[in-house]
Amino acid sequence: MKSVSCAILALLSISLSSGCTKTSSPSEEVIEYARSATPENPETAEVYQRSCMACHGSGTSDAPLTGDTNAWQPRMKKGMDTLLNNVVSGTGGMPPYGLCMDCNAAEFQALITFMATPAQI
Repeated sequence: MKSVSCAILALLSISLSSGCTKTSSPSEEVIEYARSATPENPETAEVYQRSCMACHGSGTSDAPLTGDTNAWQPRMKKGMDTLLNNVVSGTGGMPPYGLCMDCNAAEFQALITFMATPAQI
């Protein structure tokens, strides 16, 4: 019985470790870019600074950093409709509407597009 338990634990360990791949941490350049990046459009920049930058520009949360291609690419593959729904509904640590209760879909799309654009480093 002991060998069966050990075999089960070994298989479970292998299963768990093979399914858990840690994404690479962003480079120092991407972190620095995220801290200072601002959308060109003044209205989008104002919304980004008051509603998005605290999490997407700091690296202190699980939010994908602005400009971090490795973090944004799998999200963008889900499609804009899914991303917009995630913003409106909230996801992970992000509250509904991403702290922008007065934003519309076009504004959210502009913000997502800006944050998902690869860092200019």
